[in-house]
Amino acid sequence: MNHKRVLRLAVTVAATGALAAGMTMTLTSTASAGTTLKASAAEKGRYFGAAVAGQKLSDNTYVTILNREFNSVVAENDMKWDATEPQQGRFVYTGGDRLVSHAQANGQSVRGHALLWYQQQPGWAQNMSGSALRSAMINHVTQVATHFRGKIHSWDVVNEAFADGNSGARRDSNLQRTGNDWIEAAFYAARAADPGAKLCYNDYNTDGINAKSTGIYNMVRDFRSRGVPIDCVGFQSHLGTSLASDYQANLQRFADLGVDVQITELDVMSGGNQANIFAGVTRACMNVSRCTGITTWGVRDCDSWRGSDNALLFECSGNKKAAYTSVLNALNAGPGITPSPTTPGPTTPGPTTPPPTTPPPTTPPPGPDGCTASVSLNSWTGGFVASVKVTAGSAGTNGWNVSVTLPGGASVTNTWSATASGSTGTVRFTNVNYNGRLGAGQVTEFGFQGTGSAAGVTPTCTAS
Repeated sequence: MNHKRVLRLAVTVAATGALAAGMTMTLTSTASAGTTLKASAAEKGRYFGAAVAGQKLSDNTYVTILNREFNSVVAENDMKWDATEPQQGRFVYTGGDRLVSHAQANGQSVRGHALLWYQQQPGWAQNMSGSALRSAMINHVTQVATHFRGKIHSWDVVNEAFADGNSGARRDSNLQRTGNDWIEAAFYAARAADPGAKLCYNDYNTDGINAKSTGIYNMVRDFRSRGVPIDCVGFQSHLGTSLASDYQANLQRFADLGVDVQITELDVMSGGNQANIFAGVTRACMNVSRCTGITTWGVRDCDSWRGSDNALLFECSGNKKAAYTSVLNALNAGPGITPSPTTPGPTTPGPTTPPPTTPPPTTPPPGPDGCTASVSLNSWTGGFVASVKVTAGSAGTNGWNVSVTLPGGASVTNTWSATASGSTGTVRFTNVNYNGRLGAGQVTEFGFQGTGSAAGVTPTCTAS
């Protein structure tokens, strides 16, 4: 979301506050009460964030509120495709780096927004299609996520890919026309580029259980069943004068699939119900143990893309509004959480196969020349996903290929960030155009999915 986009509100006719309950969580209590949004959220194991416009970091009132109240930040525009790759292959990270530096200096985590979106594409990408666009988009995901590797809490890997209305279908876009697997391909590329970041899908008008949110739910359930690396779902929550009665139930059904849920772009139309709606959203998040944080889309009313809606928690002067107090009270009243050390599998309704676990790979040191490869497997009954790390030796590479001999009955069904020759027996994977040239000791990753078992496979790498 940004100030350039036409206002699209999820205004429902449901009564505010009639939120469903009935979820399972591990609770902790706290005797203290936070006096700022970030302190109270942190006491309950969550973050409270704000979208930041880079030019506002020179505004003293803005920065004072940002640093006092928020422990998470997200760039309004500085990490989007048009900002980070204005010409194909020329990457610009000035705005994003500035935000990351500010966050690191002030103890704030960073949400990345957004790697792929049908809007705010640079002109060169808008004019591409088919396999050329697919290659360019995967390269963009890889390069940007690699640049910020280790600095991002969670990425909106794909933003707003589903259509409005009652179809529950994907939105038609140049990205969608590269093939229906484009979203999962983006997630695989993001995981390879930054294994430590949470990978999210983000959308709007999904605040209750409706056709659009159900379409996204079905996609997430499918991804979880097949081992596609999705960790979280973002609910933008640009709200009007009411809140869906099933808002919390909607969050909970996604959480039951084994993903975190996050409120990512919260703002609420001003009026007599604003404080109640902000409080209702906050309570819903607090009541869902896998709701890990809330982000408002902006800091003060005068910074908001919604203009005269006065949709945020602070006046332009910096004064706190009634909505601020209602949010803080809801945070302080809400239950704390003890995060589970592992990600549970889906429950109701979920796939019959639990999502795989990922043991850390053991990477051999680079040799004096050539390259080495190591593999980590996500395995389940009847299938697997393999992530392969290629490390260049001291001479670097101009290209590489990796051979893997699969056990009998195993077959490769899908490959990303490499080209596969064959699907059974000994399969050879060759670099694609953007990841073949590696400097000494540099690393790239590719992956493949298959049926059967890949237990015990040992990849061998040859450099060219």
